Amino acid sequence: MRRKLFFIVFLLTTLTGAFGQSKTELINRAIFNKIEFFINTQMTDSIYSLASDNFKKQIPAEQLAFVLNKLYQLGTIQQVDVVDFKENTATYLLQFSEHALQAKLALDSTLHYEMLAFVPAEKPTQKKVEKADVISNVEKVSPLDFYIDSLASSYVKKGDAQSLAIAIFHQNDYKTFFYGETEKGNQTLPTETSLYEIGSITKVFTAVLLADLVTKNMLELDDTISKFLPDSVAQNPAIQGITFKQLANHTSSLPRLADNWNKVAGFNERDPYAAYDRKALFSFLKNFKGGKNPGEEYEYSNVGFGLLGELISIITKKPYIQYLQETVLTPLQMTGTLEKVDAKKQQAFLKVYDAEGNETPLWNWKAMVGAGGLKSNAKDLTLFAVEQFKMPLEDLQKAMALTREFTFFTPNNMDIGLAWHMSMLDGIIYFRHTGGTAGSSSFIGLSPDTKTSVVVLSNQAESVEEISVAIMEKLLQQSQN
Repeated sequence: MRRKLFFIVFLLTTLTGAFGQSKTELINRAIFNKIEFFINTQMTDSIYSLASDNFKKQIPAEQLAFVLNKLYQLGTIQQVDVVDFKENTATYLLQFSEHALQAKLALDSTLHYEMLAFVPAEKPTQKKVEKADVISNVEKVSPLDFYIDSLASSYVKKGDAQSLAIAIFHQNDYKTFFYGETEKGNQTLPTETSLYEIGSITKVFTAVLLADLVTKNMLELDDTISKFLPDSVAQNPAIQGITFKQLANHTSSLPRLADNWNKVAGFNERDPYAAYDRKALFSFLKNFKGGKNPGEEYEYSNVGFGLLGELISIITKKPYIQYLQETVLTPLQMTGTLEKVDAKKQQAFLKVYDAEGNETPLWNWKAMVGAGGLKSNAKDLTLFAVEQFKMPLEDLQKAMALTREFTFFTPNNMDIGLAWHMSMLDGIIYFRHTGGTAGSSSFIGLSPDTKTSVVVLSNQAESVEEISVAIMEKLLQQSQN
Protein backbone atom coordinates (compact mmCIF):
# COMPACT_ATOMS: atom_id res chain seq x y z
CA MET A 1 0.00 0.00 0.00
CA ARG A 2 1.45 3.29 -1.12
CA ARG A 3 0.36 6.54 0.43
CA LYS A 4 1.69 9.95 1.26
CA LEU A 5 2.22 10.41 4.95
CA PHE A 6 2.30 13.81 6.54
CA PHE A 7 4.26 14.38 9.68
CA ILE A 8 3.66 17.08 12.24
CA VAL A 9 6.93 18.77 13.11
CA PHE A 10 7.46 19.66 16.72
CA LEU A 11 9.79 22.66 16.98
CA LEU A 12 10.18 23.86 20.53
CA THR A 13 12.72 26.06 22.25
CA THR A 14 15.84 24.08 23.17
CA LEU A 15 18.02 24.52 26.21
CA THR A 16 21.79 24.80 26.00
CA GLY A 17 23.50 21.76 27.46
CA ALA A 18 25.64 22.11 30.54
CA PHE A 19 28.36 19.82 29.34
CA GLY A 20 30.84 19.60 26.46
CA GLN A 21 29.64 19.03 22.91
CA SER A 22 31.18 15.57 22.41
CA LYS A 23 29.54 14.25 25.53
CA THR A 24 26.30 15.97 24.54
CA GLU A 25 26.32 14.20 21.20
CA LEU A 26 26.88 10.81 22.82
CA ILE A 27 24.03 11.33 25.27
CA ASN A 28 21.75 12.58 22.51
CA ARG A 29 22.46 9.45 20.49
CA ALA A 30 21.86 7.23 23.53
CA ILE A 31 18.43 8.81 24.04
CA PHE A 32 17.64 8.50 20.35
CA ASN A 33 18.60 4.81 20.47
CA LYS A 34 15.83 4.38 23.03
CA ILE A 35 13.38 6.31 20.85
CA GLU A 36 14.36 4.18 17.84
CA PHE A 37 13.69 0.99 19.80
CA PHE A 38 10.33 2.29 21.01
CA ILE A 39 9.37 3.31 17.47
CA ASN A 40 10.22 -0.13 16.13
CA THR A 41 8.16 -1.76 18.87
CA GLN A 42 5.41 0.88 18.62
CA MET A 43 5.67 1.92 22.27
CA THR A 44 4.01 5.33 22.04
CA ASP A 45 3.66 5.81 25.80
CA SER A 46 7.33 5.03 26.34
CA ILE A 47 8.34 7.63 23.75
CA TYR A 48 6.15 10.25 25.42
CA SER A 49 7.62 9.42 28.82
CA LEU A 50 11.03 10.61 27.54
CA ALA A 51 9.67 14.10 26.81
CA SER A 52 10.38 17.12 28.99
CA ASP A 53 7.66 18.79 31.04
CA ASN A 54 7.85 21.77 28.71
CA PHE A 55 7.22 19.53 25.69
CA LYS A 56 4.28 17.84 27.41
CA LYS A 57 2.70 21.19 28.24
CA GLN A 58 2.69 22.15 24.57
CA ILE A 59 2.15 18.77 22.91
CA PRO A 60 -0.51 16.45 24.42
CA ALA A 61 0.01 12.70 24.33
CA GLU A 62 -2.81 12.26 21.81
CA GLN A 63 -1.13 14.61 19.33
CA LEU A 64 2.17 12.76 19.53
CA ALA A 65 0.34 9.44 19.21
CA PHE A 66 -1.31 10.66 16.00
CA VAL A 67 2.09 11.47 14.48
CA LEU A 68 3.68 8.24 15.63
CA ASN A 69 0.82 6.12 14.31
CA LYS A 70 1.48 7.64 10.88
CA LEU A 71 5.17 6.89 11.29
CA TYR A 72 4.52 3.26 12.29
CA GLN A 73 2.91 2.69 8.90
CA LEU A 74 6.36 3.00 7.32
CA GLY A 75 7.48 -0.19 9.06
CA THR A 76 10.58 -0.51 11.22
CA ILE A 77 13.64 1.71 11.12
CA GLN A 78 16.32 -0.28 9.31
CA GLN A 79 19.23 2.16 9.50
CA VAL A 80 20.10 5.38 11.36
CA ASP A 81 22.86 7.78 10.29
CA VAL A 82 23.94 11.03 11.93
CA VAL A 83 23.51 13.97 9.55
CA ASP A 84 24.80 16.73 11.82
CA PHE A 85 24.88 18.08 15.37
CA LYS A 86 24.45 21.82 15.84
CA GLU A 87 23.49 23.94 18.82
CA ASN A 88 22.54 20.95 20.96
CA THR A 89 20.31 19.52 18.22
CA ALA A 90 21.09 16.25 16.43
CA THR A 91 19.73 15.44 13.01
CA TYR A 92 19.40 11.77 12.12
CA LEU A 93 18.52 10.12 8.81
CA LEU A 94 16.07 7.27 9.39
CA GLN A 95 15.79 4.70 6.64
CA PHE A 96 12.76 2.42 6.35
CA SER A 97 12.27 -0.23 3.69
CA GLU A 98 10.77 2.22 1.17
CA HIS A 99 10.90 5.65 2.84
CA ALA A 100 13.27 7.93 4.71
CA LEU A 101 12.81 10.64 7.33
CA GLN A 102 14.99 13.13 9.08
CA ALA A 103 14.56 13.23 12.84
CA LYS A 104 15.70 16.19 14.93
CA LEU A 105 16.27 15.69 18.63
CA ALA A 106 17.29 18.17 21.33
CA LEU A 107 17.53 17.43 25.05
CA ASP A 108 17.18 19.64 28.10
CA SER A 109 19.39 19.59 31.16
CA THR A 110 17.38 16.69 32.65
CA LEU A 111 18.09 14.56 29.53
CA HIS A 112 14.47 14.69 28.37
CA TYR A 113 13.74 15.86 24.87
CA GLU A 114 12.62 19.44 24.33
CA MET A 115 12.31 18.96 20.59
CA LEU A 116 11.37 15.94 18.54
CA ALA A 117 10.74 16.51 14.84
CA PHE A 118 10.14 14.20 11.89
CA VAL A 119 10.29 15.51 8.34
CA PRO A 120 10.32 13.66 5.00
CA ALA A 121 13.71 13.02 3.41
CA GLU A 122 15.06 11.48 0.25
CA LYS A 123 16.02 7.86 0.69
CA PRO A 124 19.68 7.28 -0.27
CA THR A 125 19.98 5.56 -3.60
CA GLN A 126 22.75 3.18 -2.61
CA LYS A 127 21.58 -0.39 -2.26
CA LYS A 128 22.99 -3.31 -0.38
CA VAL A 129 25.18 -5.42 -2.57
CA GLU A 130 23.26 -8.38 -3.91
CA LYS A 131 24.64 -11.86 -3.62
CA ALA A 132 26.00 -13.02 -6.95
CA ASP A 133 24.83 -16.60 -6.51
CA VAL A 134 22.28 -18.13 -4.19
CA ILE A 135 21.84 -21.88 -3.91
CA SER A 136 18.31 -23.11 -4.50
CA ASN A 137 16.17 -26.18 -4.94
CA VAL A 138 13.46 -25.22 -7.41
CA GLU A 139 11.76 -27.12 -10.21
CA LYS A 140 10.82 -24.52 -12.82
CA VAL A 141 8.35 -25.98 -15.28
CA SER A 142 5.43 -23.58 -15.70
CA PRO A 143 5.33 -19.79 -16.13
CA LEU A 144 3.99 -19.66 -12.57
CA ASP A 145 7.12 -21.42 -11.32
CA PHE A 146 9.32 -18.85 -13.04
CA TYR A 147 7.23 -16.02 -11.60
CA ILE A 148 7.56 -17.32 -8.03
CA ASP A 149 11.27 -18.00 -8.55
CA SER A 150 11.80 -14.44 -9.76
CA LEU A 151 10.15 -12.93 -6.68
CA ALA A 152 11.91 -15.29 -4.29
CA SER A 153 15.31 -14.77 -5.90
CA SER A 154 14.98 -10.99 -5.66
CA TYR A 155 14.32 -11.37 -1.94
CA VAL A 156 17.03 -13.82 -1.03
CA LYS A 157 19.73 -12.10 -3.12
CA LYS A 158 19.55 -9.06 -0.88
CA GLY A 159 22.80 -8.66 0.96
CA ASP A 160 21.50 -9.50 4.41
CA ALA A 161 18.88 -12.11 3.52
CA GLN A 162 19.63 -15.71 4.44
CA SER A 163 17.14 -18.43 3.53
CA LEU A 164 13.63 -18.64 2.15
CA ALA A 165 11.19 -21.54 2.24
CA ILE A 166 8.02 -21.33 0.14
CA ALA A 167 5.23 -23.90 0.00
CA ILE A 168 2.16 -23.55 -2.20
CA PHE A 169 -0.92 -25.69 -2.58
CA HIS A 170 -2.73 -24.84 -5.78
CA GLN A 171 -4.96 -26.76 -8.18
CA ASN A 172 -4.48 -29.93 -6.07
CA ASP A 173 -0.71 -29.66 -6.41
CA TYR A 174 1.78 -29.13 -3.56
CA LYS A 175 5.05 -27.51 -4.52
CA THR A 176 8.03 -26.12 -2.63
CA PHE A 177 10.76 -23.59 -3.39
CA PHE A 178 13.90 -23.40 -1.24
CA TYR A 179 16.67 -20.80 -1.33
CA GLY A 180 19.77 -19.72 0.55
CA GLU A 181 21.44 -21.04 3.66
CA THR A 182 20.08 -22.23 6.97
CA GLU A 183 23.14 -20.62 8.56
CA LYS A 184 25.34 -17.95 7.07
CA GLY A 185 28.12 -19.63 5.10
CA ASN A 186 27.07 -23.27 5.57
CA GLN A 187 25.84 -23.82 1.98
CA THR A 188 22.88 -25.83 3.31
CA LEU A 189 19.42 -25.29 1.88
CA PRO A 190 16.31 -25.30 4.07
CA THR A 191 13.73 -28.05 3.62
CA GLU A 192 10.00 -28.35 4.24
CA THR A 193 10.76 -29.41 7.82
CA SER A 194 13.25 -26.65 8.65
CA LEU A 195 12.00 -24.82 11.73
CA TYR A 196 11.38 -21.07 11.68
CA GLU A 197 9.96 -18.59 14.15
CA ILE A 198 6.50 -17.69 12.86
CA GLY A 199 5.83 -14.73 15.17
CA SER A 200 2.32 -13.34 14.91
CA ILE A 201 1.03 -16.19 12.74
CA THR A 202 0.69 -17.74 16.21
CA LYS A 203 -2.38 -15.52 16.65
CA VAL A 204 -4.28 -17.59 14.07
CA PHE A 205 -3.69 -20.73 16.16
CA THR A 206 -4.78 -18.89 19.31
CA ALA A 207 -7.97 -17.86 17.52
CA VAL A 208 -8.66 -21.49 16.57
CA LEU A 209 -8.34 -22.50 20.24
CA LEU A 210 -10.83 -19.79 21.19
CA ALA A 211 -13.20 -20.91 18.44
CA ASP A 212 -12.86 -24.50 19.65
CA LEU A 213 -14.06 -23.46 23.11
CA VAL A 214 -17.00 -21.71 21.49
CA THR A 215 -17.99 -24.69 19.34
CA LYS A 216 -17.83 -26.87 22.45
CA ASN A 217 -20.16 -24.44 24.28
CA MET A 218 -17.57 -23.66 26.94
CA LEU A 219 -18.01 -19.93 26.30
CA GLU A 220 -19.45 -17.48 23.78
CA LEU A 221 -17.56 -14.92 21.73
CA ASP A 222 -19.57 -12.11 23.31
CA ASP A 223 -18.84 -13.24 26.86
CA THR A 224 -16.86 -10.67 28.82
CA ILE A 225 -13.39 -11.78 29.81
CA SER A 226 -13.73 -10.41 33.35
CA LYS A 227 -15.60 -13.49 34.58
CA PHE A 228 -12.46 -15.58 34.02
CA LEU A 229 -9.98 -13.15 35.57
CA PRO A 230 -8.97 -12.72 39.23
CA ASP A 231 -11.13 -10.26 41.15
CA SER A 232 -8.24 -7.82 41.46
CA VAL A 233 -8.19 -7.54 37.66
CA ALA A 234 -11.88 -8.06 36.91
CA GLN A 235 -12.93 -5.11 39.07
CA ASN A 236 -11.15 -2.68 36.72
CA PRO A 237 -14.00 -0.93 34.78
CA ALA A 238 -11.78 -0.65 31.69
CA ILE A 239 -11.56 -4.46 31.56
CA GLN A 240 -15.17 -5.34 32.34
CA GLY A 241 -16.56 -4.47 28.92
CA ILE A 242 -14.00 -6.43 26.86
CA THR A 243 -15.25 -9.60 25.17
CA PHE A 244 -13.41 -12.59 23.74
CA LYS A 245 -14.38 -11.53 20.22
CA GLN A 246 -12.83 -8.11 20.79
CA LEU A 247 -9.55 -9.67 21.90
CA ALA A 248 -9.52 -11.82 18.76
CA ASN A 249 -10.34 -9.06 16.28
CA HIS A 250 -8.18 -6.31 17.81
CA THR A 251 -11.04 -4.08 18.95
CA SER A 252 -10.56 -4.57 22.71
CA SER A 253 -9.10 -1.05 23.24
CA LEU A 254 -5.95 -2.69 24.64
CA PRO A 255 -2.73 -1.20 23.21
CA ARG A 256 -0.24 -2.97 20.99
CA LEU A 257 1.94 -3.75 24.02
CA ALA A 258 1.49 -3.36 27.76
CA ASP A 259 3.17 -0.31 29.27
CA ASN A 260 5.19 -2.52 31.63
CA TRP A 261 6.43 -5.06 29.07
CA ASN A 262 10.01 -3.76 29.27
CA LYS A 263 10.02 -3.00 32.98
CA VAL A 264 9.86 -6.47 34.47
CA ALA A 265 12.76 -8.00 36.36
CA GLY A 266 15.10 -9.78 33.99
CA PHE A 267 14.01 -7.84 30.88
CA ASN A 268 16.39 -8.38 27.98
CA GLU A 269 16.02 -6.13 24.95
CA ARG A 270 17.26 -8.92 22.67
CA ASP A 271 14.74 -11.42 24.07
CA PRO A 272 11.94 -9.03 25.03
CA TYR A 273 9.14 -11.40 26.10
CA ALA A 274 11.15 -14.04 27.96
CA ALA A 275 10.53 -12.56 31.43
CA TYR A 276 7.01 -11.21 30.88
CA ASP A 277 4.80 -13.57 32.87
CA ARG A 278 1.15 -13.73 33.94
CA LYS A 279 1.87 -11.71 37.07
CA ALA A 280 3.25 -8.85 34.97
CA LEU A 281 0.34 -9.07 32.53
CA PHE A 282 -2.27 -8.95 35.29
CA SER A 283 -0.42 -6.07 36.94
CA PHE A 284 -0.82 -4.11 33.70
CA LEU A 285 -4.50 -5.02 33.42
CA LYS A 286 -5.25 -3.93 36.99
CA ASN A 287 -4.06 -0.42 36.18
CA PHE A 288 -5.19 -0.20 32.55
CA LYS A 289 -7.09 3.09 32.02
CA GLY A 290 -8.68 2.43 28.67
CA GLY A 291 -9.82 5.61 26.97
CA LYS A 292 -11.60 3.98 24.05
CA ASN A 293 -14.79 1.96 24.12
CA PRO A 294 -14.19 -1.74 23.36
CA GLY A 295 -15.62 -2.83 20.04
CA GLU A 296 -15.51 0.58 18.37
CA GLU A 297 -12.04 0.81 16.84
CA TYR A 298 -9.47 -1.56 15.34
CA GLU A 299 -6.06 -1.34 17.00
CA TYR A 300 -3.67 -4.25 16.51
CA SER A 301 -2.87 -5.59 19.96
CA ASN A 302 -0.18 -8.09 20.86
CA VAL A 303 -1.07 -7.81 24.52
CA GLY A 304 -4.68 -8.65 23.64
CA PHE A 305 -3.64 -11.96 22.10
CA GLY A 306 -1.20 -12.64 24.91
CA LEU A 307 -4.11 -12.22 27.30
CA LEU A 308 -6.31 -14.44 25.12
CA GLY A 309 -3.71 -17.21 25.30
CA GLU A 310 -3.62 -16.92 29.08
CA LEU A 311 -7.42 -16.97 29.31
CA ILE A 312 -7.53 -20.14 27.20
CA SER A 313 -5.05 -21.70 29.61
CA ILE A 314 -7.12 -20.60 32.63
CA ILE A 315 -10.38 -21.93 31.18
CA THR A 316 -8.97 -25.28 30.06
CA LYS A 317 -6.70 -25.61 33.10
CA LYS A 318 -3.91 -26.60 30.71
CA PRO A 319 -0.78 -24.83 29.45
CA TYR A 320 -1.35 -23.08 26.13
CA ILE A 321 0.94 -25.42 24.19
CA GLN A 322 -0.68 -28.55 25.68
CA TYR A 323 -4.16 -27.48 24.64
CA LEU A 324 -2.85 -26.53 21.19
CA GLN A 325 -1.21 -29.94 20.90
CA GLU A 326 -4.41 -31.77 21.79
CA THR A 327 -6.74 -29.61 19.70
CA VAL A 328 -4.76 -28.83 16.55
CA LEU A 329 -1.25 -30.23 16.30
CA THR A 330 -1.87 -33.92 17.04
CA PRO A 331 -5.08 -34.24 14.96
CA LEU A 332 -3.32 -32.66 11.96
CA GLN A 333 -0.03 -34.51 12.56
CA MET A 334 1.82 -31.21 12.79
CA THR A 335 4.91 -32.71 14.40
CA GLY A 336 7.15 -29.72 13.66
CA THR A 337 5.14 -27.00 15.40
CA LEU A 338 6.22 -26.16 18.94
CA GLU A 339 6.88 -23.45 21.46
CA LYS A 340 10.32 -24.37 22.76
CA VAL A 341 13.16 -25.86 20.76
CA ASP A 342 14.36 -28.99 22.55
CA ALA A 343 17.49 -31.01 21.84
CA LYS A 344 15.65 -33.32 19.41
CA LYS A 345 14.49 -30.40 17.25
CA GLN A 346 17.59 -28.23 17.59
CA GLN A 347 19.19 -29.47 14.39
CA ALA A 348 16.10 -28.57 12.34
CA PHE A 349 15.96 -25.03 13.69
CA LEU A 350 17.61 -22.28 11.69
CA LYS A 351 19.70 -19.52 13.18
CA VAL A 352 18.04 -16.13 12.80
CA TYR A 353 19.40 -12.78 11.64
CA ASP A 354 18.37 -9.17 12.19
CA ALA A 355 17.75 -6.48 9.57
CA GLU A 356 21.50 -5.89 9.19
CA GLY A 357 22.30 -9.57 8.78
CA ASN A 358 23.68 -10.08 12.29
CA GLU A 359 22.84 -13.27 14.15
CA THR A 360 20.31 -12.58 16.89
CA PRO A 361 18.79 -14.77 19.63
CA LEU A 362 15.56 -16.68 19.24
CA TRP A 363 12.75 -15.20 21.30
CA ASN A 364 11.37 -17.02 24.33
CA TRP A 365 7.89 -16.52 25.72
CA LYS A 366 5.75 -16.74 28.84
CA ALA A 367 2.46 -14.82 29.09
CA MET A 368 2.71 -13.51 25.52
CA VAL A 369 3.06 -16.92 23.86
CA GLY A 370 -0.44 -16.71 22.34
CA ALA A 371 0.61 -13.57 20.48
CA GLY A 372 3.76 -14.82 18.80
CA GLY A 373 5.55 -17.71 20.47
CA LEU A 374 5.27 -20.60 18.02
CA LYS A 375 7.88 -22.13 15.73
CA SER A 376 6.87 -24.15 12.70
CA ASN A 377 7.80 -25.25 9.20
CA ALA A 378 6.46 -25.10 5.66
CA LYS A 379 5.01 -28.61 5.77
CA ASP A 380 3.05 -28.11 9.00
CA LEU A 381 1.66 -24.73 8.02
CA THR A 382 0.47 -26.17 4.71
CA LEU A 383 -1.30 -28.98 6.58
CA PHE A 384 -2.96 -26.33 8.74
CA ALA A 385 -4.03 -24.34 5.68
CA VAL A 386 -5.31 -27.27 3.62
CA GLU A 387 -7.45 -28.53 6.51
CA GLN A 388 -9.46 -25.33 6.14
CA PHE A 389 -10.53 -26.29 2.62
CA LYS A 390 -12.70 -29.13 3.99
CA MET A 391 -16.37 -28.93 4.79
CA PRO A 392 -16.68 -28.16 8.52
CA LEU A 393 -17.93 -31.50 9.77
CA GLU A 394 -15.57 -32.19 12.68
CA ASP A 395 -14.94 -29.98 15.74
CA LEU A 396 -11.59 -28.67 14.53
CA GLN A 397 -12.93 -27.82 11.08
CA LYS A 398 -15.91 -26.04 12.65
CA ALA A 399 -13.56 -24.03 14.84
CA MET A 400 -11.41 -23.10 11.86
CA ALA A 401 -14.49 -22.02 9.91
CA LEU A 402 -15.57 -19.80 12.80
CA THR A 403 -12.24 -17.94 12.74
CA ARG A 404 -12.89 -17.04 9.09
CA GLU A 405 -16.28 -15.43 9.71
CA PHE A 406 -16.36 -11.65 9.34
CA THR A 407 -16.33 -9.72 12.63
CA PHE A 408 -15.16 -6.15 11.92
CA PHE A 409 -14.24 -3.65 9.22
CA THR A 410 -10.61 -2.60 9.64
CA PRO A 411 -8.84 0.40 8.12
CA ASN A 412 -7.37 0.14 4.62
CA ASN A 413 -10.36 -1.72 3.17
CA MET A 414 -9.49 -4.94 4.97
CA ASP A 415 -11.88 -6.96 7.09
CA ILE A 416 -11.07 -9.22 10.00
CA GLY A 417 -12.44 -12.48 11.31
CA LEU A 418 -10.85 -13.95 14.43
CA ALA A 419 -7.16 -13.10 13.93
CA TRP A 420 -7.40 -13.58 10.14
CA HIS A 421 -7.23 -10.49 7.96
CA MET A 422 -9.51 -10.82 4.97
CA SER A 423 -8.89 -9.39 1.49
CA MET A 424 -10.77 -9.68 -1.78
CA LEU A 425 -9.29 -9.98 -5.26
CA ASP A 426 -11.68 -9.99 -8.21
CA GLY A 427 -14.47 -11.39 -6.08
CA ILE A 428 -12.37 -14.04 -4.33
CA ILE A 429 -11.91 -13.73 -0.58
CA TYR A 430 -8.59 -14.83 0.86
CA PHE A 431 -7.30 -14.88 4.41
CA ARG A 432 -3.81 -13.96 5.51
CA HIS A 433 -1.54 -13.23 8.42
CA THR A 434 2.06 -12.17 8.72
CA GLY A 435 4.61 -12.74 11.45
CA GLY A 436 7.88 -11.16 12.42
CA THR A 437 10.50 -11.25 15.17
CA ALA A 438 13.91 -9.64 15.46
CA GLY A 439 15.27 -12.37 13.20
CA SER A 440 12.37 -13.87 11.24
CA SER A 441 9.59 -13.00 8.83
CA SER A 442 6.66 -15.19 7.81
CA PHE A 443 3.38 -15.28 5.89
CA ILE A 444 0.42 -17.60 5.54
CA GLY A 445 -2.41 -17.06 3.10
CA LEU A 446 -5.31 -19.27 2.08
CA SER A 447 -8.38 -19.20 -0.13
CA PRO A 448 -10.91 -21.96 0.67
CA ASP A 449 -12.98 -21.12 -2.42
CA THR A 450 -10.07 -21.88 -4.77
CA LYS A 451 -8.31 -24.34 -2.44
CA THR A 452 -5.12 -22.30 -2.61
CA SER A 453 -2.55 -21.67 0.11
CA VAL A 454 0.81 -19.94 0.35
CA VAL A 455 3.39 -20.27 3.14
CA VAL A 456 6.57 -18.18 3.10
CA LEU A 457 9.22 -18.40 5.83
CA SER A 458 12.49 -16.51 6.26
CA ASN A 459 15.14 -16.61 8.98
CA GLN A 460 15.87 -12.90 8.55
CA ALA A 461 13.97 -9.82 9.66
CA GLU A 462 13.48 -8.52 6.09
CA SER A 463 9.71 -8.64 5.55
CA VAL A 464 8.35 -11.29 3.18
CA GLU A 465 4.88 -9.73 3.02
CA GLU A 466 5.31 -8.00 -0.35
CA ILE A 467 6.48 -11.08 -2.27
CA SER A 468 4.00 -13.31 -0.41
CA VAL A 469 0.96 -11.21 -1.33
CA ALA A 470 2.20 -11.04 -4.92
CA ILE A 471 2.43 -14.84 -5.07
CA MET A 472 -0.95 -15.31 -3.41
CA GLU A 473 -2.72 -12.93 -5.75
CA LYS A 474 -1.00 -14.40 -8.83
CA LEU A 475 -2.33 -17.83 -7.86
CA LEU A 476 -5.84 -16.44 -7.38
CA GLN A 477 -5.75 -14.72 -10.74
CA GLN A 478 -4.69 -17.98 -12.33
CA SER A 479 -7.61 -19.74 -10.64
CA GLN A 480 -10.01 -17.56 -12.58
CA ASN A 481 -8.47 -18.35 -15.99
